[in-house]
Amino acid sequence: MKFTLSWLREHLDTDASLDTILVTLTRIGLEVEGVENPGKALAAFRIARVLTAERHPQADKLQVLSVDTGDGTPLQVVCGAPNARAGMIGVLGLPGAVVPSNGMQLKVSAIRGVESNGMMCSSRELELGDDHDGIIELPADAPVGMSFPDYAGIDDPVIDVSITPNRQDCMGVRGIARDLAAAGLGTLKPLAVPTPATSGAGPDVRTDDTEGCPAFYAQSVAGVVNRPAPDWMQRRLKAIGQKPISALVDITNYVMIDLGRPLHVYDRAKVSGALVARRAVAGEQVLALNGKTYALGDAMTVIADDAQVHDIGGIMGGEDSGVSDTTTDVLIECAYFTPQAIARTGQKLNLTSDARGRFERGVDPAFLDDGLAIACAMVLDLCGGTASGVTRAGEPPLAMPSFAYDPALAQRLGGLSVAPERQRDILARLGFAVTDDWQVTPPSWRRDVDGPADLVEEVVRIEGIDSVPSVPLPRPDGVARPTATPEQKIERKVRRSAAARGLHEAVTWSFIPQTQAAVFGGGAWTLANPISEDMKVMRPSLLPGLLSAVQRNLSRGASSVRLFEVGRRYLADAAGAPDERATLTLVLAGERTPRGWQAGKPQRFDAFDAKAEALALLEAAGAPVANLQVMPVPSTAEGGEAGDAWHPGQSATLRLGPKTVLARFGMLHPGVLKAFDIAGDVAAVELFLDALPPKRASGFMRPAFAPPALQAVTRDFAFTVSPTLAAGDLVRAIKGSDKAAIVDARVFDVFERATDEGVERSMAVEVTLQPGEKSFTDAELKAVADKVVAAAAKLGAVLRG
Repeated sequence: MKFTLSWLREHLDTDASLDTILVTLTRIGLEVEGVENPGKALAAFRIARVLTAERHPQADKLQVLSVDTGDGTPLQVVCGAPNARAGMIGVLGLPGAVVPSNGMQLKVSAIRGVESNGMMCSSRELELGDDHDGIIELPADAPVGMSFPDYAGIDDPVIDVSITPNRQDCMGVRGIARDLAAAGLGTLKPLAVPTPATSGAGPDVRTDDTEGCPAFYAQSVAGVVNRPAPDWMQRRLKAIGQKPISALVDITNYVMIDLGRPLHVYDRAKVSGALVARRAVAGEQVLALNGKTYALGDAMTVIADDAQVHDIGGIMGGEDSGVSDTTTDVLIECAYFTPQAIARTGQKLNLTSDARGRFERGVDPAFLDDGLAIACAMVLDLCGGTASGVTRAGEPPLAMPSFAYDPALAQRLGGLSVAPERQRDILARLGFAVTDDWQVTPPSWRRDVDGPADLVEEVVRIEGIDSVPSVPLPRPDGVARPTATPEQKIERKVRRSAAARGLHEAVTWSFIPQTQAAVFGGGAWTLANPISEDMKVMRPSLLPGLLSAVQRNLSRGASSVRLFEVGRRYLADAAGAPDERATLTLVLAGERTPRGWQAGKPQRFDAFDAKAEALALLEAAGAPVANLQVMPVPSTAEGGEAGDAWHPGQSATLRLGPKTVLARFGMLHPGVLKAFDIAGDVAAVELFLDALPPKRASGFMRPAFAPPALQAVTRDFAFTVSPTLAAGDLVRAIKGSDKAAIVDARVFDVFERATDEGVERSMAVEVTLQPGEKSFTDAELKAVADKVVAAAAKLGAVLRG
């Protein structure tokens, strides 16, 4: 629903600013979707008088104009319009202005060797019309120097409001003004309903379909002249996107948008006999005003004469009886159509219109006489003629329910305490009739209100939903407090930790194609009646869904993809029964770091990045990271679960002992990536949350951390080791050699050299010792060193001399 600010002020007496009006509209439930001011685009265009017009010395079709802009100094402008002449008043675009039609910014320039300080503009160039034969000619009394938007009345913001389906009363500017007045933004101006002079009986109309068209009112006007609508009406219609056609058509559109009352005008010379609202005969056709022919069904309401159908009732008129420039006698239709019938007809014909949008919401059934009188008076005023009497066929549904209302409901249902007299004032401003004993009757234009709860909604939205205090809901006795299981808490921890590490959470389908499941060892659960073949197998791994997401992102130009998902794998236990396993899976693809002047080429993810993520997330989950062992991923033939999906030599598992696998990490097998059409490497991690050891129960809180009083001591050891010895195994052995003194150990150097017997590898380990109550003696340090050497020797490591 669009309208201009000046149009709104025709109904609302207010001094509120545009910003205040916009905020209030959204606050009371009429959400503002946008605001445009066409006048801003023309702010640099002025009204100017042509003082002289002389032929351009270098071009026969150009003239050199001397133009008065009202500031006392004439400007020289080169113009090619044929109607440019001395004495005329037009519109000048000054240097710096942007021409709306082509986006060109005007500047001082030389045209064929003559300086030009702007441009005299045509209607098309300013997007005010299609005329491009010459520049705009304004009346002789147009004020020279005045801003053109101010003079033309187009410096008028256009407000676009989203109307919910239940607010049929706000499908007209007056309804919106009524709501703003109720919200305290001014006073609703009284609606002037004229009483046109009439002569003779009304036109011959009737309704034979009282279910689809309960009321059909009509009035004729003879001797009209269908000229263009006045400028003020055309400006308003153009501003909201309506194309002016002629005065008779524009009047009906204007009344519909202004007051929410759709109307239709027939050329009486094209109507044979009486106009009747009736059900269509199956197979009848009508050529609508949109140029399309529609086949009608016997459940549709139409307006027809003795010869043919002229109107799809309440939705769109027909070409055969439409008014034209030669129309002299018209019939104005003002009818009430049942919302349900309009909706069914519009849906079946796939036909939308502004009239349908209002009728299917429900227009005011009590506004037939007034709407017809207003339209007839406008026709007489703008087109002349003589009006007939009014024919009223049928009865509109005017009965409105009345129900008791308790003002305390605003607090009980809406959570907002509003004084009873304030509630009475709000309801009265909205048009409700409220008796002293709180019997409330909705107005005829509010057929969506059918009970006390609706009145609470009206009071709360006008008073302000933002005024409703935030209070906790009371907890009834016997309702348990919310709890989370240890497993749920672990999932929350790892989810938050993954997000904090820069990974993006994804949610993928639990159903995957059978071909994808086969890549990961096949699925244990297969649906007998799947939605589609692509959703047939319950996933044995979260990797298929994440790899599909990786492929989509990389194919759309993403340079780096970091995704994780917390979900369930669906496997089978030893007995073949279904088994769900909680898992966190993450994938890293593309660039780890982009190219740069320091780093050079972009760095890609590798298996060590996956290991770092796995250790960090396991630590967040509370796993004993220091005790983990790195072991190879067993192949599927060796009994490993989907082991063939991982790259041999670039993947491993993290275990607590040889059997408890907490995670798999590393690079995925190239064959897997080919199956998912992924170019490049992908690192991945699978954290088996169900395998995490439960937290030990403890009846005592652990003592607070107290930093050691003495400084730590470090000692370096260099060992000659087998090329097949894992660094983690050596570090673990050294840490376990003296748990009381050794608090940390790390490999800080690895050296390899080729010998006649093969490859010789050296590892240097830094061991951190923490004294307790007193410093270490030399003897104590030597004893610890001997334990370190002995522990390393059990793994075949020899201390280098």
